[in-house]
Amino acid sequence: MASAAWPFEEARKIVQRLERTGKREALFETGYGPSGLPHIGTFGEVARTTMVRNAFRILTNDEIPTRLICFSDDMDGMRKIPDNVPDRAALEPYLQKPLTDVPNPFGGEYESFAAHNNAMLCRFLDTFGFEYEFASATEYYRAGRFDEVLLRAAERYDDIMAVMLPTLGPERQATYSPFLPISPKSGRVLYVPMKHVDAKAGTVTFLDEDGTETTLPVTGGAVKLQWKPDFGMRWAALGVDFEMFGKDHQTNAAVYDRICEILGGEAPEHFVYELFLDAEGAKISKSKGNGLSIEEWLTYASPESLGLYMFNKPRAAKRLHFDVIPKAVEDYYAFASAFDRQDAKSRLQNPVFHIHNGEPPVKGIAVPFALLLNLVSASNASDARTLWGFISRYAPGVTAETDPELDRLVAYALRYFEDFVRPTKRFRAPDEIERGALEALEAKLGSLPPGVDAGAIQDAVLDVARPLPRYQDAKKKGPDGGPGVSVEWFSALYQVLIGQERGPRFGSFVALYGVDETRRLIREALDGKLGSAA
Repeated sequence: MASAAWPFEEARKIVQRLERTGKREALFETGYGPSGLPHIGTFGEVARTTMVRNAFRILTNDEIPTRLICFSDDMDGMRKIPDNVPDRAALEPYLQKPLTDVPNPFGGEYESFAAHNNAMLCRFLDTFGFEYEFASATEYYRAGRFDEVLLRAAERYDDIMAVMLPTLGPERQATYSPFLPISPKSGRVLYVPMKHVDAKAGTVTFLDEDGTETTLPVTGGAVKLQWKPDFGMRWAALGVDFEMFGKDHQTNAAVYDRICEILGGEAPEHFVYELFLDAEGAKISKSKGNGLSIEEWLTYASPESLGLYMFNKPRAAKRLHFDVIPKAVEDYYAFASAFDRQDAKSRLQNPVFHIHNGEPPVKGIAVPFALLLNLVSASNASDARTLWGFISRYAPGVTAETDPELDRLVAYALRYFEDFVRPTKRFRAPDEIERGALEALEAKLGSLPPGVDAGAIQDAVLDVARPLPRYQDAKKKGPDGGPGVSVEWFSALYQVLIGQERGPRFGSFVALYGVDETRRLIREALDGKLGSAA
């Protein structure tokens, strides 16, 4: 009950809410706009909401039923054609039509653009094992599931306008209506002013695109609501208790809340998260396709590592690009390894508790991911069998069969190296000081006894650098009280021997790669063969 982990903090708010309202079910919701292919930010909402839901279940001893609705705003008009679809010109006739009425530009079994994107979202959520209910705005509107609240919106039209108009500029105020009729002639979602709203009849009257005065019911999917009123309407109609959204919605939260209240609901508890950025620091966008896709992350790392990325610091802006993947993988297994050693209180703070609802399936791995990447880099391995030859020598008895989790990481490491590390490898020749240090290191490694462990190898690597002024760091203390070894020594080792700027603990790398193999690598670097081999 006292855990400071953010999912528990949010779950306590929901517990207090239900105590106040007397509800005997907690309804969680996430929203998705299928105007483009789903990106990881969409997945993040579901993952984070699920973490809060699981924390709520723990706080209530699972005695209060919970539901999670993943709601797709697929009745929205297609206002622009996404950059990342084939044959963009073919979609131009469908601009402003509901996304469920836009043909699927990708071909295949799905009949519409929205159906394709919705299916992609559900496929990944199912792969990850989320428990959720998918909901389509088009289906809900057309099946009449919002009719009662839409009729109430017609009755309280002036109250809704009083909330919305102060948020708009003068030009927009003149034409604004919370109702967006679907033209019975063109099928487009129309942004037009209402000539008349008949609360008693439950209809709206407007001028269609051809100038014809047209009257439609607000029920049955003949109209939809603008996105801000739609937020509040949905909360009121469904009785949502919790929804999180990105910081770009924060200024509108009060509008959503007020409209929900006007329509007879109680605004849910909110959680505002920071936005994801691409490698250049720009907000990621479904239509631009400038962020990582779900499939791209899963090509190079596990869903669990993605879950960790979502758990950490949700209120801080984070860059979401390929370079973050290795650290996410490393950190996940570090937390998984620590879980069994922790007391109950510490476990509640551990991200793997929230990623796996208290039951992490793995305990850690024999070889860290960063070491695997460097092993691939140094050995130029192109297949898992070669890597396992090194691993089995480093960790006797560990095989692909006995450690399938590590075998999964081997596959990820091979793919990540081939696509992102190999193209950026830049070997450099050692200068005179580095040549002398490398010659001394090669000799030092040759003097080590067979079967030496990573710690002793690391000590040997440090011993070589300590006497050299270039690599001395006065801020650190060596074992004899003299200066310690600077990071410049290890940077030089990785730049000259591996062709990378940095790497994991060098002694661990040598233990995995092999002392004799590392000595050969040093000799090749001294002979100028590594750059040409790359």
